[in-house]
Parts: sequence; C-alpha cells; structure tokens
Amino acid sequence: MRVVCSIAGSDSSAGAGIQADLKATSQFYACYCATVITAVTAQNTLGVQDAHQLPTSIVRAQIESVFSDLNVRVVKTGMLGDSEMINTVADELQERQPPKIVVDPVMISKTGFPLLADDAVETFKARIVPLATLITPNTHEAERLTGISVHSIDDAKRAGQALLDLGAEAALVKGGHLEESPGTDVLVTPDETELFEREWIETKHTHGTGCSYASAIAARMAYPSEWDLSLCIDSAKAWLTEAIRYGQNIGHGVGPTQPFHSQEFGGWRD
Repeated sequence: MRVVCSIAGSDSSAGAGIQADLKATSQFYACYCATVITAVTAQNTLGVQDAHQLPTSIVRAQIESVFSDLNVRVVKTGMLGDSEMINTVADELQERQPPKIVVDPVMISKTGFPLLADDAVETFKARIVPLATLITPNTHEAERLTGISVHSIDDAKRAGQALLDLGAEAALVKGGHLEESPGTDVLVTPDETELFEREWIETKHTHGTGCSYASAIAARMAYPSEWDLSLCIDSAKAWLTEAIRYGQNIGHGVGPTQPFHSQEFGGWRD
C-alpha cells in the first residue's frame, strides 16, 4: 500500500476537506490515506456556518502518530487556518522530510467563508509554499498569493512562475475560473509549461473539487518513480472530470462531486 497523509480540515457534509481526501485517494489502486485534522467545520451544500481550529498540540500528536508508524510517501495539505497552525505544520514537515508534498492553498469557501486568516497569508508564503513539490491554487488563490490578476492562460503562467519564485518546485494553476479556456489547468515547472485540458462540464455540483483534485494527484504521486508529474496530473484530471460529470444533487445548494463513479470497475487505475 502507498500511504498519503492528508493534513486538512473536516467537512461535516463530507463533500470537501479530509472526507473528500479520503474518498479521492481510495479510488486509486493500492493507495491508503492517513489523516491529520487541523480544524472542524460546520458546513453543508449551502456553505460554511462555523469553524473551530484544533489546538496545535493535538495536530503535532497526530503527525507523530502517523509518521512514527506509517511509511508516508506523499503529504497533502489543505486548510491550515492561521499562522500558528502553519508554523506547526511547517516545522513538522521540515523535521520529517516526506518525499513529496502537495499543497492545496485553501483560503476561502465557495460561499465566501474565510478558511485562512488574512494575517496568515505571508506566513503561508514563507513557510508552506517553499515546501511544496506541487502547489495547486485556483485562480483566486493564485492571485492572493502572487498579487497577479489571473484571467487568461498567460496570466496563469505568470502566477505559476511567481509561485516558483517563492520556492515551490512546481505550480498547477487551476483554470475553473479562467475567463479564457475555463477548465484548462496550467502547470509551471522550472523546465516547461504544460496545459491540461478536458471536457468542460456545466454543473453547479462542484463542492470539494479542489480538495479532491489535489488528493488524486497526491495518490498518483505515491506511485513508482516512472509516474512523472505530468502523468500524475493528467490521470487525476481524467478522474476528476468524471467525478464532476456525476456530481451529486443532494441538499439545497452546491452538491459534491461523485468520487465513486469508477467503483464498479474496482477503482481508478489508468
């Protein structure tokens, strides 16, 4: 089994956060997801109603429990909340040196609830971004981290390069909100820029897509070394496209994606 550890917040409606990470990674062959919960949120398809950050001591204890027993190949980070939590997680990751780290810079919910304190953005840039094997911001997150307005493919390329300048090894700027070519994701590495395009599906049921996408990439990155970053992203995007296609119309708002669309085939293998 290939172990991914998700360090993120909990979603009571199970559409995003830790719950989405567990569901996404389980759809990839021989991948196991351990979890470190940083916060508990009260949320549903209508939005986030409340959030409570856990004490950093219990977060450190969770990380110790996971890493002292399991052979973690990839860490995926999600909601970190504030500077104290960011520093705690960064310290632990620097000490434990996991082979790969996927950073999903969770900052705000789809309905506008803040998930990262305003005064923690600079801490995030200084402590977490330089640890990233891959960082996966959407256009709004890329703008907030870089100060670059992202409306086009060229804007996404510039923002991706700015994230590399902050220390990330690679940046995937997700294009779900691009005015030009919506749904096209832009990967920027020191060697090249690559576009990932799939069918654009018109649906409102997209709750948890960012968490699920980053987790699917992390699951693929846990595979043997011949799976390079481009292949990992392409495979994860193919899986996510179908998860969005079969998004679940539950509740009265934005429903979650359907991560189990491939379950009848024994999991997503290609």
